[in-house]
Amino acid sequence: MNRRTFFSLTAIALASSLVACSSTRDPAEAASKRHEIDAGVDGALNKLYTSTPGAQATGAKAKAILVFPSVIAAGLVVGGEYGEGALRQGGSSVGYYKTSTASFGLQIGAQSKAVIMMFMTQEALDKFRTSDKGWTAGVDGSVAVAKTGANGTLDTATTNAPIIGFVLTNSGLMANLSFEGTKVSKLDI
Repeated sequence: MNRRTFFSLTAIALASSLVACSSTRDPAEAASKRHEIDAGVDGALNKLYTSTPGAQATGAKAKAILVFPSVIAAGLVVGGEYGEGALRQGGSSVGYYKTSTASFGLQIGAQSKAVIMMFMTQEALDKFRTSDKGWTAGVDGSVAVAKTGANGTLDTATTNAPIIGFVLTNSGLMANLSFEGTKVSKLDI
């Protein structure tokens, strides 16, 4: 098998597995899935607020917060990420979403992370909520990656952006990454 065929088959297999993970038809199963996502969202927000000084105050100012508590990233030359989460407004989930990203290049391994996006302006939130075919970071809205200063608190230049993104791993807040190309779509549950 040549390299092009291998990459094509790998990409098709990855896309198929992402699609298979995203729909639930049974009402009881859907309610259970929403409950599971909400529990994960609560845990991810608690971890963010306890590990990042200033994040809770920033979250309190946000118009809404999109939380993906467990985004799984894996790759062997062709990579991908997938996660399910909820949009929170006023402390309640108002919609459920999935995120996916594909990548190509030198990569091997897997990891899990929490991805959190705070919509700081009504305009940014409205654009996200009215996107019919999904929303893509860097295309439909620019996400500023949250940065901490020398004193450990959030950098004020970051917190003035319309959308602020956080990525948490087991070791804490990640920096120097990009949300470019991250696709977010409504979850059918």
